[in-house]
Amino acid sequence: MQVNDLDRERLRRLAELRPRNGHKVLSVYMDLDPASFGTQPARAAQVSSLVDAAERRIRAAELDHDARCALKQDLERVRGALRDGDSTKGAHALAVFASQPSDLFEVLRLPDAVPQTVVLNDTPWLDPLVGRSRTRRCVALLSRRTLRLLADGPDGGMHEVAAVADAVPSQHDKGGLSQANYERSIEEEVRKHLEHSAAMLFEQFRRAPFDQLAVGTSAELWPDFERMLHDYVCKRTLGRFDVDVEHVNVEQAVAAARPLFDAAATRELEGRLQRLQQALAQGERAAGGLPAVLEALSERRVELLLYEAGFSSPGYVCPQSGWLGVGPDACPSGEDSAQARDNILDDAIAAAIVQRAEVCALVDRPELGPHGGIAALLRF
Repeated sequence: MQVNDLDRERLRRLAELRPRNGHKVLSVYMDLDPASFGTQPARAAQVSSLVDAAERRIRAAELDHDARCALKQDLERVRGALRDGDSTKGAHALAVFASQPSDLFEVLRLPDAVPQTVVLNDTPWLDPLVGRSRTRRCVALLSRRTLRLLADGPDGGMHEVAAVADAVPSQHDKGGLSQANYERSIEEEVRKHLEHSAAMLFEQFRRAPFDQLAVGTSAELWPDFERMLHDYVCKRTLGRFDVDVEHVNVEQAVAAARPLFDAAATRELEGRLQRLQQALAQGERAAGGLPAVLEALSERRVELLLYEAGFSSPGYVCPQSGWLGVGPDACPSGEDSAQARDNILDDAIAAAIVQRAEVCALVDRPELGPHGGIAALLRF
C-alpha cells in the first residue's frame, strides 16, 4: 500500500521556516519508482549520486564556517535517511529536509515518483510537493446487513476503522408469517440497518472529519441510504461504486473507488480554471502575470496560486517583511534589503502556503499561457 506522509500542516510548517544568520536548508528528493529503482544496487547508486550532488552544492556555496559545518552534519543525517529501508517502505518517493541550526530534520514518504533533486536554499524547496498533500478520504462499504468503514490513516494509507453486522435475516429464510409479511419484515430490518449505518458514518465524521466519501453499495440500496445521510456527510459524498462489499480487501476497495476520487479531482481543477478565467475577464479578484501575483502575495490577498509545471523566473524577496517582487526598487525595507532569486517560484509557493492559500501546478494546460505561466485567485 502506498503511503503519503504529507499533509497541509506539515507543508505549512515547512513553508514558514526561515533559517537565520546565513544558515541554509538542504532539500533532497529521492525517486523510489520500482520501474527505475526497484533493486538495491539501483537505489544505492541513486543515494551516492544524491549525496555527491549535495556535497558539490555545499562546496560551491558562499557560506561561513558555522553554516558549512552545520550543512556537513545535515548531509550525514540525510545520507542515513536515504539508506534506511524502513524510511522508504510503501513510498514511491522520499523528501528529506535538513537544517540543524533550525532544528529541522523532516523525512516525508510520498505516494508518487518525483525526479531526484538536491537543492540548497534559504528555505525548504517545496515545488515538487505541490498538489501532493492528502485529501482526507473515507470509503463506506454497505450491504443489506453489514457496514465497513475505511479511512486514511496518519501514514497516508487507508485502513478499516469500523465495521458492523446487523441481524437481518436472509431473503431465502422461511418464517412463521405469510411469505409477504415475512418479506416486509426483512425490508424493515434492512431499513433499520441503513439508518444505523448512516448514523455510524456521521459519528465517524464527527470523530475524524473527512473531505470526500465514496460508497460501495448496490444500486438497490443507494437511493434510500443517500437520503438517510446527514447533511455534512452528504455534501462530501462523491457517489456510489460497485464492489463485493463483504469480501473485498482494503486495497481492492480503494482501487474500485479510485475513479470517483479521480473524477472529483478533475472537476475541482476545471472549476478552478473556470473561476480564474471569469475573474480575469472581469478584472476582479484575480491576478495574471508574475508582477501582479507577487504583489498580491505580498499583500496576503491570494486564495489560490496557479502556475505551469516547470515555471521559472527571477525575482526578489525581502527577508524582513516577506515582500516579493520582480525588481528590488519596491522593497519596503529598502532596495539593499531585497535578495535576488534565480527562481522566485519557491518563495511564491511558500508565501501562498503561509497565508493558507491553495497551490496548484498545471501540467499540459494552456490556460496560463497568456499570463506568462502564473496567475492567482484573490480573496479581495
